[in-house]
Amino acid sequence: MSFEVAPEWVHVQYQESAKFTEVYGFAGSQGTVNCEGVRFVPKGKPSRTLAVFMHPSSTLQLLPMPQALAKAGLHVLCAGSRFARNDTPLIMEKVLLDLGAYVRRAKEQLGYEKVVLCGWSGGGSLALFYQSQAERPSVTATPAGDPVEIQNLIPADGMIFQAAHLSRARMLSEWIDPSVVDEANPDERDLELDIYNAKCPNQPPYSRQFIERFRSAQLSRMRRRTQWVKETLEKLKGDELERGFVTYRTMCDVRFMDSAVDPNDRKPRWCYLGRPETANTGPVGIGRFSTLRAWLSQWSVDDSNADGPKCARSISVPLLAIENSADDAVPQPHARIIHDAAGSRDKTFRVVQGATHYYQGQPELLQQAVEVCVGWMAKRNLLD
Repeated sequence: MSFEVAPEWVHVQYQESAKFTEVYGFAGSQGTVNCEGVRFVPKGKPSRTLAVFMHPSSTLQLLPMPQALAKAGLHVLCAGSRFARNDTPLIMEKVLLDLGAYVRRAKEQLGYEKVVLCGWSGGGSLALFYQSQAERPSVTATPAGDPVEIQNLIPADGMIFQAAHLSRARMLSEWIDPSVVDEANPDERDLELDIYNAKCPNQPPYSRQFIERFRSAQLSRMRRRTQWVKETLEKLKGDELERGFVTYRTMCDVRFMDSAVDPNDRKPRWCYLGRPETANTGPVGIGRFSTLRAWLSQWSVDDSNADGPKCARSISVPLLAIENSADDAVPQPHARIIHDAAGSRDKTFRVVQGATHYYQGQPELLQQAVEVCVGWMAKRNLLD
């Protein structure tokens, strides 16, 4: 049965004290945080359960999964953070506060008794971070040392981890281009690591030794960048509290060029942004534009609190982990890693065979994913 869906605008507002604001305009100024979302309500289908989708920086209401779930009879909220469509200054700890405001609104004002967090793509590690802090709060400051009051978060009643990666930081650590020698001059590169260069002596299929060298060089570049960030923060004085910067070439992965690395059904020499060579130099690669504090909070693999496997160990609610077998963004092992790491006694792993990251042109596979989610929720009394 397919329901007609009526979208509703949702606005949450709450007070926050901070040294300065990271976002422009009404999203987070004058001591008040404002966030916007869209709730999909199936007409004639009341519910005491709300499925909540949230991504740190994207708006999800135009993606197929939330609307497909609503058409199947679920009440669905696509929650936008204060950093919607701009992750340059994003602080993961503050995104938790935004998500917490939505969950509180759902339970205390909208009348929902149960909330299921749906972590899609970058929202997966966010959902795990939120739930871990709701169940076992431990974070009192951002990685830059700024105090943050993450208290009294309302835990979700269940979690869906779908086509999601381990964390933004872990993805950048495996996507940052290790061939860059000079951060100020991206044209100066190490040819032996420049895998998009036709003259690179290392071509797919890659040897295990080369992959290990490549990964080590990626991690070294990331850590050099992080060290520069920390040193720069220490140097800031007076009224200068923050600084923005560019990190060139951040979409470079041996997986994009060699489909035998973490094999799945993905298209070879391709990534979710198109040609990897073009994505690597384009303006939309992950971590391309960042502030110092944002780098430590979301991109530093050694500093970010939003690490998926670590957070997963602290959750206890039922978990459904879904892998899309032709995902061209999320590496094949990630959903299984989260499933295995989760502290939940009730945890389920499923694979949607042939599904890509966005289910583009795959309505039958989208429907299959919906049926997996709905069936899983129904068996755990998460559908009321």
